[in-house]
Amino acid sequence: MSTEKPLPFVYQFAAGAVAGVSEILVMYPLDVVKTRVQIQSNVPVPGVDRYDGMLDCFRKIIKNEGFSRLYRGITAPILMEAPKRATKFAANDEWGKVYRNLFGVAQMNQSLSILTGASAGATEAFVVVPFELVKIRLQDRAQAAKYNGMLDAVQKIVRQEGLLTLYQGLESTIWRHVLWNSGYFGCIFQVRAMLPANPTKDKSIQIRNDLISGSIGGTVGTILNTPMDVVKSRIQNSPKVPGGVPKYNWAWPALGTVMKEEGFGALYKGFVPKVLRLGPGGGILLVVFTGVMDFFRKMRGDA
Repeated sequence: MSTEKPLPFVYQFAAGAVAGVSEILVMYPLDVVKTRVQIQSNVPVPGVDRYDGMLDCFRKIIKNEGFSRLYRGITAPILMEAPKRATKFAANDEWGKVYRNLFGVAQMNQSLSILTGASAGATEAFVVVPFELVKIRLQDRAQAAKYNGMLDAVQKIVRQEGLLTLYQGLESTIWRHVLWNSGYFGCIFQVRAMLPANPTKDKSIQIRNDLISGSIGGTVGTILNTPMDVVKSRIQNSPKVPGGVPKYNWAWPALGTVMKEEGFGALYKGFVPKVLRLGPGGGILLVVFTGVMDFFRKMRGDA
């Protein structure tokens, strides 16, 4: 997302990968808490902890399962973050080129930023769905006992539920990423335009501007996509039963089911840990991505 001359795809991909892994290492415990709260229904399950919000969830996980459980399932996200974030930023730049040529526009504007973000989100969704499904199964305390780590989870899911189960929730994942990326990249463009210019290319000003615009973009994207994230978690956490009809299947009907049974507020379950992760996390992503891209430019002699 640098305003400098774009680098070839491979550099954008590598910078996105570094940014993604940096963000997940810092913010992952909030993702575990978010998932636990999202998949919790209004009906208590005997022997399973119930969580009254983010802090209660943190407390009970640490008390009853140990601090290390806050990093349960991180292997899948770590493996996912490199291709996921790399695809996000690289696809955003590539789609930007496509749309600028298509509409005959020399420079990006906010409308194109939203459109390219949405397209990048849809592209990204195809990469992340299997990783997301495995991560959610491992994060759910009730499901995690079935699996002895990531590879065992993949093997058992494929053997017991079929290979295509790894793409269960693809449609809702596409919606989730389209909404988040359009909000994220659209806000970054607008907020950067509103912040003071940095003609001297002062590093501290660049980091500040990227942190502010990325954090605001991450917050707006989270507000837009949380309902789809809730139903995606429900869909992916529903094991396939031969001859059975899943309660949660397609995204929009699932939204209606959750809202009818649990109220509108249930569509924003896990919002606090999610926005605390993806607000500042969006800033971290942009700061690291821009910094790595600048490093590549110096390495190539383009700076």
